[in-house]
Amino acid sequence: MEAIIKSPHQHWVHTWAAMPQQADPSELPQYPFTLRQTVRVTLGTASHIRLRLSNAFGHEPLTIAEVTIAQSAGNVSGTNEIQPGTMCHVTFCGDRGAQIPAGAQIVSDPVDIGPLPPSTALSISLFLPNEPSLEAVTTHPGSRTTSWFTAGNKISELSFSGRDVGQVDHWYYISGIEAFLPRESGAFALIGDSITDGRCSTTNGDTRWPDFLLSRLRNSSSKAPLAIVNQAAGANCVLVDGSGGPSVLARLDRDILSLSGVRYAMIFEGINDIGITLPDPDSLAILEKQLIAGYVQVATRLASAGIVVFIATLTPFGPRNGEEDNQDTTPYSHPLREETRQRVNAWIRNSCPAVFDSVIDFDAVVRDEKEYSALAKQYDSGDHLHPNEAAFQALANSFPLDIFDI
Repeated sequence: MEAIIKSPHQHWVHTWAAMPQQADPSELPQYPFTLRQTVRVTLGTASHIRLRLSNAFGHEPLTIAEVTIAQSAGNVSGTNEIQPGTMCHVTFCGDRGAQIPAGAQIVSDPVDIGPLPPSTALSISLFLPNEPSLEAVTTHPGSRTTSWFTAGNKISELSFSGRDVGQVDHWYYISGIEAFLPRESGAFALIGDSITDGRCSTTNGDTRWPDFLLSRLRNSSSKAPLAIVNQAAGANCVLVDGSGGPSVLARLDRDILSLSGVRYAMIFEGINDIGITLPDPDSLAILEKQLIAGYVQVATRLASAGIVVFIATLTPFGPRNGEEDNQDTTPYSHPLREETRQRVNAWIRNSCPAVFDSVIDFDAVVRDEKEYSALAKQYDSGDHLHPNEAAFQALANSFPLDIFDI
């Protein structure tokens, strides 16, 4: 068994993660294959990393026969090419293979991959010797990153080519990467929905708003290095499970409290809760009360773990005047839902410091200056719900970096 690294001067910090979700295996091959995926770590390391793999939604044990990790060729996201001379084999208790029980995750032995610069794209290759489960697999559909597969064990190949090579814009089974870093390093974990997950960003472009925020952090005079860990998922809700996976209240322990080195966390979520609630006064009044109570629960549980907690206001999802009949209008749009959003935002703005350590007013950044119920035209992706890349840059630019001194 590989030695577990311990040091009074260093500790493990999550430098990348993705929220596990359930999906059917229809986009994966039904034969033994190699799956190659790229992720971009936020903080680098002088020495070691660890890989976390998840079978959270599998109904049977998942066999991983062999794993390698390398730097992506050209430091590019979404390629199947790896940088020569950077490949490392990943082991689990000294073995190159592992079996992950249904519902569980596994942490690899430390991998001596350093030195690894910040914002490095890593390529993770898994050889899966068995056909995927016909019932469910663990994935992150909103990767905005292309993954590749090919028949047989090709984990040591520098690139994939041939007729049996396929691609899909999801991540499968990979759920986290930890880096061994100085004690002053930490992580900032984000709890969010499709806006934070990167809907309307460029596939393989790393243009989500957390990506832009990472660039600002790297160029700042921050006292301590800070990783950004994006635990968001499209359609996710604070209160109820659904197509976006388990609710925030259900996944908080797994997706935030179990991460290594988290010092700060922010919740930017609640739009889907409002949007799927029946637009009548009674239903929305109940939802408003429950949503605020959910925010308090999140803050309480995170603060109990010594984590500094931020919250962001909810951004608009209504049409601008004259566009009510536009076919692209989000189905969430309704005057009563907008009133609920405004009341929830008013509570958020007035809740600090009684509940949260700081409030980030994202609503004020992207809303129309004359119509507060709508996104500003320059920030609207077209569906009136999802901000575009210009909005992502504006959100990142507006983020007050001094709150990390709290």
